[in-house]
Amino acid sequence: MSIPFLREDAPAPGSVQDVAPGVRRIVCGNPGPFTYRGTNTYLIGRGEVAVLDPGPADPAHLAAILRATTSERIARILVSHTHRDHSPGVAALQAATGAASFGFGPHQTPLGEGGEGGDHDFTPDVTLADGAAVEAGDWRAVAVHTPGHCANHLCFALEGLGQGTFFSADHVMSWSTSVVSPPDGDMADYMASLAKLEGREDRLYLPGHGPPLPDPAPFVAALAAHRREREAKVLEALRAARRATAADLVPPVYGPALEPRLAPAAARSLLAHLVKLQAEGAVARDGEAFVPA
Repeated sequence: MSIPFLREDAPAPGSVQDVAPGVRRIVCGNPGPFTYRGTNTYLIGRGEVAVLDPGPADPAHLAAILRATTSERIARILVSHTHRDHSPGVAALQAATGAASFGFGPHQTPLGEGGEGGDHDFTPDVTLADGAAVEAGDWRAVAVHTPGHCANHLCFALEGLGQGTFFSADHVMSWSTSVVSPPDGDMADYMASLAKLEGREDRLYLPGHGPPLPDPAPFVAALAAHRREREAKVLEALRAARRATAADLVPPVYGPALEPRLAPAAARSLLAHLVKLQAEGAVARDGEAFVPA
């Protein structure tokens, strides 16, 4: 099943866009192959504002957030997950505003165990379990724990103001699939989190990168189908090879259209599939490689 990606998105870094009732978006100037145009920071509410995902430690982006809220008070800082393009900006924003931070918890994979992409300096002032709510004025944001891309990943469902708006962060992005890289990324968790969203009735997703995603249900279904198809290809390619590493399987699974610079990330994604298949008993480890079970 093809995924109907949305890639028309060209906001100027630092500009402010109204994207849903009571919600504004500011895009950080950190474009890249995994961040697209940059990290989306969201301002929720008016007067008393919550900032979701301040982004990396970027003085220009911090200035843009403060400029957009000159006549308002930033009272809360929400963090979807602790990757370095989302949470390091919290420290400077807190220093400027005194606002409390909210998140699932610190990064869960240590540096020496595959957690190199994480922000190990961030610990939220207030921890949010699945279903916990952050409230202010005429809105509340309910945390939805969605591990897979990152073990401490949270989405947020907006209630009251902007009812039906869902901050999907990096779990569901409108422009691309999410990277699932072990050990902090887990494909079994990712698929379970997608299934969790398939049971919801949200009308608009606001992702961590890329443009807003209206009518998200068919898109989420397509993401899940895509991952199932990819997993079947992984198993087919491994059976043909008889023994292979994740990197060995990149050419037969992805084909020649894959950009060479994306091959390492593709191998990490295939490793996530192989780890899931191993847990299910479909494949087995053989040193650094895998074999069909």
